[in-house]
Amino acid sequence: MELWTAFTIGLFGSFHCVGMCGPIAMALPGSGAGMAAELTRKGIYNLGRILTYSLLGGVVGGAGQAVSLAGLQRPLSVFLGMLIIAGAFLPVISSAGIQRIKPVQRFFDWLRQKLKQQMSRRGNSTMLVTGILNGLLPCGFVYVGLASSLTTESVIGGMSYMALFGLGTFPAMMLMAMAPNLISLRLRRRINRVLPWLAVALGGYLVFRGLAMGGV
Repeated sequence: MELWTAFTIGLFGSFHCVGMCGPIAMALPGSGAGMAAELTRKGIYNLGRILTYSLLGGVVGGAGQAVSLAGLQRPLSVFLGMLIIAGAFLPVISSAGIQRIKPVQRFFDWLRQKLKQQMSRRGNSTMLVTGILNGLLPCGFVYVGLASSLTTESVIGGMSYMALFGLGTFPAMMLMAMAPNLISLRLRRRINRVLPWLAVALGGYLVFRGLAMGGV
């Protein structure tokens, strides 16, 4: 999978993600030590998110390598593409739909409780842990990125893909943390109307990629 798609998914998807992660970023405790210190703290927070994405990408990329060795990369690419396209419009397999699964719901409830505990603490280490936990929160575009990283068919490839995805989310998330009013609700709504079609385009590319490999 071409790495440039990872940054693109992260960049445009981040305007959707601020709906979930934005309130957390805005609620992060301040240090009271000036702008430079705040930039550092919020940067560390975002580094934690990117670290989680990268580790998840490595796990998924490793699974993709196993699939490749089994000779199933063609049907996998077609299946993932169709799943991404369907997930853009069908609530049952969207991020919200996945959260209705009981074990998944319990995990996310536990995760939100841990995040709430972190929000009462200060220090750069707290920012890093908060970012790491935040990277595990449910997000449709993180799932799209992970699905795409599966096709990299290697641990390093998956980690690189999701690291670039995380870097794509960095500008919007930093703006939300430092100056939330710069990203208006109206702008986010406009971009959110386009995002399902971005998912469709990526899903269509994966389907085409799989078929171009020689059939399924």
